[in-house]
Amino acid sequence: VLYWQANVGATVNTQILTEISQCVETINGSKGGRWKATLNYYKANTRDQSVANPPEFPRDLMGISLQEQPSKYYFIIRSQRIVLEADTLVQMIMEKLQSYRSRISVNFEGIQYQLGDFQLRIGKVVATNADSLRGIVLEMEYLPISSVEKSRLIMEEFLDMWQEIVSKRSLPGRLMHIEPNFAEYGLADHYTPQHTVVQYATVMTHLLQSNVRN
Repeated sequence: VLYWQANVGATVNTQILTEISQCVETINGSKGGRWKATLNYYKANTRDQSVANPPEFPRDLMGISLQEQPSKYYFIIRSQRIVLEADTLVQMIMEKLQSYRSRISVNFEGIQYQLGDFQLRIGKVVATNADSLRGIVLEMEYLPISSVEKSRLIMEEFLDMWQEIVSKRSLPGRLMHIEPNFAEYGLADHYTPQHTVVQYATVMTHLLQSNVRN
């Protein structure tokens, strides 16, 4: 999962998103359906003394739902490098317990493309209760291979080609990739939805830090 890093003094806007999407279409990428992932950034409700003890309860965590996993909800505790899979009903339980409150809620949403053996998802990052653009993301997947290590070289070569195509548009920024250390989260080489979740959490953390700096 890559994110758009705007140049100093530049801002992220829908025109950049449109141009990146056009890049896929110029190399004969076939447009598919829409995709969406939702991320909630939870903070512990400190008024509830039961969660006021940091060693036992994390102060903050992220919850992510993926469109392709409609019955699952994923939690990321980045401070402890933990990723958990739960049933979607856990969100209702959290609301009733009120141990955590959702501080930020964003959608990653856009169009899915097929380009040979590659699947590309290009989309915007927007707050669930507003239309203001918070960022742009690009999710890449090489479908024939599910091994992170075995697909690495192919992915790197494709990414280099993709960066070159986008650079010809002379846009005020570039796509950046921060690859998490999946082993730290106890994830094996075989790619799973948890790998995707960890990447979105990493991107979201960067976007939050960028907004604070700006």
